[in-house]
Amino acid sequence: MKPNVGKADKIVRYTVGILAIAAGVYYQNWLGALGIVPIFTAIIGWCPLYAPFGISTVEKKTQTNN
Repeated sequence: MKPNVGKADKIVRYTVGILAIAAGVYYQNWLGALGIVPIFTAIIGWCPLYAPFGISTVEKKTQTNN
């Protein structure tokens, strides 16, 4: 699996995941458990929904010729 989740995307995923879990705890709703998904994809750096569409938020390294 080639990483397709970039740094900024990871930060957003962590934030959304934590907020979803917090909302689930606050409202005593099991749907907060879905917050684990964005956190997990941020940890592994790969999103299965991005793969079929060829989406990647990872910054590409530029090569400079001297």
